[in-house]
Amino acid sequence: MIQVSGLTKTFTDKKRGTFRAVDNVSFEVRDGEIFGLLGPNGAGKTTTLRMLATVIRPTEGSIKVGGVDVREDPAGVRRQIGFLSADMGLYHRLTPRETLMFFGELNDIRGAELKRRISAAIETLGIGKFADTQVDKLSTGMRQKVAIARTLVHDPPVLILDEPTAGLDLPTARAIEEFVLDARRSGKCIVLSTHVMEEAEYLCDRIAVIHDGRLKITGSMADLRAATGKSRLREIFLTLLGLESLERRSATNA
Repeated sequence: MIQVSGLTKTFTDKKRGTFRAVDNVSFEVRDGEIFGLLGPNGAGKTTTLRMLATVIRPTEGSIKVGGVDVREDPAGVRRQIGFLSADMGLYHRLTPRETLMFFGELNDIRGAELKRRISAAIETLGIGKFADTQVDKLSTGMRQKVAIARTLVHDPPVLILDEPTAGLDLPTARAIEEFVLDARRSGKCIVLSTHVMEEAEYLCDRIAVIHDGRLKITGSMADLRAATGKSRLREIFLTLLGLESLERRSATNA
């Protein structure tokens, strides 16, 4: 469903000059798969996700979603994706129901079909009790559920989720994890970014680790274990970043 080849994004900054935030990254994501994109802050994860979602244009390389090229037909790509950004992007004066109505109409869904999809999204994510409360009066977890409902109201085959459980309590995070698993079972193609190693290990079929804009490794947990000799994803991640010795020294000093 997603094909990324030689993806590169260059920025120019007064302090840093010209630099590559993403450098020659390639991977594929299949239907019915959760693909984890992991990396430390500043690694290039969010830039990669924003290029997948057509928010910014690649400097070099190509991205195809369902065979549609992001450069040639960004609108065609947007019709196939639901993008959850880290900042949620909700309008605080709207209610969840109004938010879903607005984004559904943006995707050319109207009338009885839109009402059906809104009801389904509200039920799936347990939004019913606060569906008619203004977003600015909701908790972080409630707002996150609304943001996720917004990404799926047009029933896209591809979900791009940037830290969907960040800052949430355990019950809410668990509910969102179950939603992600249900989306995979329905055949959706899912790209997931998270800083929670246990969450990535639990959810993801394959994982890519990106550091300094470059892809370090891509594979299943079995592949990553074989490549590093480590068992837990946390240990694998630190090893790939060259930080394993620092953690071991810190634990020894403690």
